[in-house]
Amino acid sequence: MLLRRLPWMAFSTAAPLPLYSFSSSIPKQLTFSPLSFCSTSELHLTQHPDNNKPEHETDNRRSQLLKPGLYLVGTPIGNLEDITFRALRVLNSAHVILSEDTRHSGKLLHHYNIKTPLMSYHKFNESQREQLVLRRLKQGEIVALISDAGTPGISDPGMELAKLCVSENVPVVPIPGPCALISALSASGLSTDEFTFVGFLPKHSGSRRKRLMASAEQTATQIFYVPPHKLSQFLEEGSSIFGDTRRCVIAREMTKFHEEFWRGTFGEASKEFSIRQPKGELTILIEGHVNSKVEPPSDIELENELRELIENGESLSTAVKLVAERTSDDNRLPSRGMNGLPLVVQQLLIMYGWVGAPAFTLLPWLPTEIESFIESWVVKSKKEMPKLRKFHLPHLVFIPDVLSLTLDQESSSLGEIAMSSSSLTVISEIV
Repeated sequence: MLLRRLPWMAFSTAAPLPLYSFSSSIPKQLTFSPLSFCSTSELHLTQHPDNNKPEHETDNRRSQLLKPGLYLVGTPIGNLEDITFRALRVLNSAHVILSEDTRHSGKLLHHYNIKTPLMSYHKFNESQREQLVLRRLKQGEIVALISDAGTPGISDPGMELAKLCVSENVPVVPIPGPCALISALSASGLSTDEFTFVGFLPKHSGSRRKRLMASAEQTATQIFYVPPHKLSQFLEEGSSIFGDTRRCVIAREMTKFHEEFWRGTFGEASKEFSIRQPKGELTILIEGHVNSKVEPPSDIELENELRELIENGESLSTAVKLVAERTSDDNRLPSRGMNGLPLVVQQLLIMYGWVGAPAFTLLPWLPTEIESFIESWVVKSKKEMPKLRKFHLPHLVFIPDVLSLTLDQESSSLGEIAMSSSSLTVISEIV
């Protein structure tokens, strides 16, 4: 006969771990090898004799154990021993387990001898799966959702399913477990009083830099998930926005044999990881900004940012807007005003310090494609203006020292395009 213990009873690490059973009426039970408590690798699940009963009787006993609903089950982020008794009980009792990668999750279930059926649920099939899962939940089934690692719903498709269930009044039950961002934060050595979890950054360079700029001004610790092949890109952009002296922590392979916490500045990180490519998903933490106001970037930094954004495919107006937002006091552009000038002109003037004395000399250069276009071609009529519009400069008539367009009023044609060099002034606009 199995010795029964309350789930919260403490076990001595010096004595053998007793056999453990939840109830003789539960279809599946947890048993342990009578070894020391530290031998958790011996943990396994065995089938209860009642599993030979008809399926409807098994379902009745299952329903006595757990109420129907969606269970978000935290699973190990690397070490298979990092799973709770409750998580194993839910996985063993559910009608179905949803997972991102059934092959990956199958290893965990096999390790603990869990026979519950697996169903794939990921970003490529979530729209097809949602209604099927919702029907099963409304029929009274117990559905467990797990991610490839950690807590589901954090930077994975589980968020959408949880939102759907909440909107349909289906119970959503959290089963706490490992989470990479909390594990990394607790051991980072950075402030834990306040933190912002950003997750994965957008793929588009403009959106990505805008998000980094917003994080750079926050006093709270910033936490990012970064794939290993994008680490160099993250460090390069991070150094230009956060500054080389801002402290950061790079956590990788957490809970595994090769676990590493690298600590230093952005400048040091760029040098360190330029000579070695880390493996495994990365959690990067950045200390919050110490001062209330970010140090304004230098003229060279702003020009380099503008050049880089355009080289990465941003339009001139979008690039100017992104850099302008970084230099403004409230990170916002005015929606109107500026004496009725076109929006692109407003953006350029903002770059000059809110329509005042220039903060720096803007654009003594132009993107290569525009520069070669200007040097080699003369606009002869308004019909050819669309060729200018693709460069996002349709309304600028006179920009001395950068670009000069002279309008011949009598012939209604543009007479010439010429280059010069110093500061920006807007005289009029084409009607």
